[in-house]
Amino acid sequence: MAPTHGSFAHPFSRRRMLTAGAAALGAAAIGTPAHAGPRAARPDLIPLPDGFRPEGIAIGRAPYAYLGSLGDGSIYRADLRTGEGKIISAGPGTPSVGLKLDDRGRLFVAARGEGARVVDARSGEILATYRLTTATPTFANDVFLTPRAAWFTDSFQPALYALPLGRAGALPAADDVVRVPLGGAWAQVPGEVVNANGITRTPDGSALLVVQSGVGALHRVDPRTGVTTLVDLGDAAPLTNGDGLLRDGRLLYVVQNRQNAIDVFRLAADGRSGVFLRRITDADFDVPTTAAAYQGRLYLPNARFTTAPTPETAYAVVAVPA
Repeated sequence: MAPTHGSFAHPFSRRRMLTAGAAALGAAAIGTPAHAGPRAARPDLIPLPDGFRPEGIAIGRAPYAYLGSLGDGSIYRADLRTGEGKIISAGPGTPSVGLKLDDRGRLFVAARGEGARVVDARSGEILATYRLTTATPTFANDVFLTPRAAWFTDSFQPALYALPLGRAGALPAADDVVRVPLGGAWAQVPGEVVNANGITRTPDGSALLVVQSGVGALHRVDPRTGVTTLVDLGDAAPLTNGDGLLRDGRLLYVVQNRQNAIDVFRLAADGRSGVFLRRITDADFDVPTTAAAYQGRLYLPNARFTTAPTPETAYAVVAVPA
């Protein structure tokens, strides 16, 4: 297995892992794609293949959303302008959960009990696979990218995992995974209960933010030590069933799947506190799990966890104003 969190000191430092370059920030910013042109009417509901079972979604600078299947792990690409799409990577037979797209056209995919994999978004080729831990049970649930690392949450183990990226984004070797145990305010709920789920970073880039679904709490995580502190969200209700996190500047969007809602907060720069601003809901929500942004809109896949999945079950992506 990989070294523990002590290895963060050098050369894999917190600043190198968390400080964003301008290109990375531009790709993630809401409403500022590199080649945004005149906006034609875009569909509010994008159908996915029957039986697809989506969970994660990723959007880069171009008007395409990438979605992973909880069923066989296939990757689907949808055109946000037309709603049309196709499978670009046939699944390996294991789940694709959270996913993120980097500016090199690579999808980093959390693969539940199978760890993680990296997929070429153009060819669909699997570029690398990683076993994140030997502990059981394990559930690699979500992923967040910085210029120096890909960070993964584990919903069944009190730890984060980092894939350190080399020069020009070079992928690490299989045994270079870094495990960071979670401590401090973190209290793991035992058993196969969803704990660590969505992940992003603070506005100033100094720490990570992780939502703990089972208790509805938001944690600020020191990436060197794994020590967490609870983010003070004032009088806001618990983040019940908190799932995907999306941050734009100091705005934090928290998807709460079975609540069919997104809560929006304004964070302090260091992420230690936040103020509730509003709740976004939509009649088309049916247990949305994660969110990605493009040209002033949020796109969320309906996972439909309260509906028994069959090969004929219909799924879709819902678009709402950000």
